[in-house]
Amino acid sequence: MASAKILVVDDDRHIRTLVHRFLSTHSYQVESAEDGKGAMAIFEQFNPDLVILDVNLPDATGYTLCQEMQSRTGVFVLMLTSRADEADKIHGFSKGADDYLTKPFGLAELEVRVKAILKRQRPVTAAEQQCLTFNGLSIDPVRREVTLNSEMVPLTALEFDLLHFLASHPGRVWRRAELIQKVWDYEYVGDQRVVDVHIGQIRKKIEIDTQQPNLIQTVRGVGYKFEAPDTAGEEAAS
Repeated sequence: MASAKILVVDDDRHIRTLVHRFLSTHSYQVESAEDGKGAMAIFEQFNPDLVILDVNLPDATGYTLCQEMQSRTGVFVLMLTSRADEADKIHGFSKGADDYLTKPFGLAELEVRVKAILKRQRPVTAAEQQCLTFNGLSIDPVRREVTLNSEMVPLTALEFDLLHFLASHPGRVWRRAELIQKVWDYEYVGDQRVVDVHIGQIRKKIEIDTQQPNLIQTVRGVGYKFEAPDTAGEEAAS
């Protein structure tokens, strides 16, 4: 199986070179860029599995690049930035980032984050390949596509993972910490409101009324659950 492809985007030459060399020694295919223009050019040719992306670039913001890249391939994005405020992290996640690591950082921690993100690419089992259908909502885990009333729903990679996980367990209530462990694939040491941010983004895209959601419901004091409509179609086996 081919090794994962990672694009490193950072205008700091020292950090860019350090991360590039470190990941290369761990058998990843690595390319790097120092600005947004160069990053997009390499992105088109390289087609990476993961982009490690600085927020502050000379000609663009990482948030804008994250959205642009994910609109094309659904690539995973790890934000790497000196912005340590919780509000900045929440903003990054709302723009589609899969993870957020602040500078200064340790290479060992970076490796853990990279492995955790790439684990989401594991092949789905036969039982997990079945398309989930709930009235006009269809979730295809093989193509990683969601449609609503035959219209494509533009979800980020992490939004898809979260929606698919919840929809695979209709009626089951999940605490935020459980969702982080199941979907993020490791113990996320940050504000658990990141779950709320992603749920909010998904609701904007699939709910008729985000103030009174029908599909992804809040269970006060506990967490969230996916409530299948009474007229739901076939679902994958649990």
